[in-house]
Amino acid sequence: MTKKIRDQATLTYKGKEYNLDVLKASVGPDVIDIRGLYRDANVFTYDPGFTATASTKSALTFIDGGEGVLLYRGYPIDQLAEKGDFLETCYLLLYGELPNHSERREFVHAITYHTMLHEQMNKFYNGFRRDAHPMAVMVAVVGALSAFYHDSTDINDPDQREVATRRMVAKMPTIAANAYKYSIGQPFVFPRNDLDFSANFLHMCFSVPTEEYKVNPILARAMDRIFILHADHEQNASTSTVRLAGSSGANPFACIAAGIASLWGPAHGGANEAALDMLTEIGDPANIPRYIEKAKDKNDPFRLMGFGHRVYKNYDPRAKIMQKTAHEVLSELGIKDDPLLDVARELEQIALNDEYFIEKKLYPNIDFYSGITLRALGFPRSMFTVLFAVARTVGWIAQWKEMMDDPKQKIGRPRQLYIGPERREYVPQSKR
Repeated sequence: MTKKIRDQATLTYKGKEYNLDVLKASVGPDVIDIRGLYRDANVFTYDPGFTATASTKSALTFIDGGEGVLLYRGYPIDQLAEKGDFLETCYLLLYGELPNHSERREFVHAITYHTMLHEQMNKFYNGFRRDAHPMAVMVAVVGALSAFYHDSTDINDPDQREVATRRMVAKMPTIAANAYKYSIGQPFVFPRNDLDFSANFLHMCFSVPTEEYKVNPILARAMDRIFILHADHEQNASTSTVRLAGSSGANPFACIAAGIASLWGPAHGGANEAALDMLTEIGDPANIPRYIEKAKDKNDPFRLMGFGHRVYKNYDPRAKIMQKTAHEVLSELGIKDDPLLDVARELEQIALNDEYFIEKKLYPNIDFYSGITLRALGFPRSMFTVLFAVARTVGWIAQWKEMMDDPKQKIGRPRQLYIGPERREYVPQSKR
């Protein structure tokens, strides 16, 4: 039997050669394995932001930024968003395959009947100021889940990990809706078991006890699609935060709270707020040429938000679906002449045809349209990142589960290039 020859890369350092195995990807770039480099050559690699470093093996999500491709477990994002629903996508991310009829029925039932919060958790909200940002509330409440659900914090018990997984997916919409209701001074609305995931979320956010509220199915479908588009996105900042926290053995609720904190940053989850602020600042299509010139001027601090992406060097595949969803929502609500949408349409055409944008590959991304859509649905800017967190929870918990199931996983420990002072001796204060 012949032995299979591995692909290798050779590194020459200080006159000595080191052979490094090349790990094969099922799709996308292969990876040079440098795990033994420090041991063998006493040298680290330098990669600020880890933009060229694979921190883990994962079978969940694949992105080809150059081609504008996003796959969940191999399925194109547009097919899942157009043909499936959010809970089906959740099942896919968590378990690797789309559910059959019986698997779907069991999963949907389990999520539906886990949506209520412990009643003492509802009282927890009263400790916050009325004007607290919903994301601040969300970070705290999710972190506190481990204080209320002791029976699902043992990470070494597969059954408890499964219970925690389903609880996180189920309870996050309730936590988010409560944060919104608290911020506007309205009573909490309990979840309803007769509504699907997204319709139930809209009901908890916008209904009041004094009158009946019927969820518009077109708006509920739009909300569901938004959740699908944001469910996972490979090893981004918040997902990497969840994995790093989880590598220490922290309980899953603490890990997700860490992910929410990371998501809160304006360069990550807050990008759709920034895009909407930019459209508001421009105000009218007639003002676009002036702002385009400002964007092209390197000495002008103005930046066009919602264009380009850290990963996608082509058109963001999620943006196409989000654009369609925005039009559906605005049409259903009778919003035909929305000034922000007019600005967005004009900017999109410029970005797709202007040589500057084409050369810089500044294509519209998902944040460009999602802010308009969420505003039309009735959500204030402060809730945009909260909604992102509701959707991304399943991606975070799926990534966490994958890591916990890996027998070779170890605590994360990035290294550094030290540039501080060399060793020096302590000088008493009297001689300084």
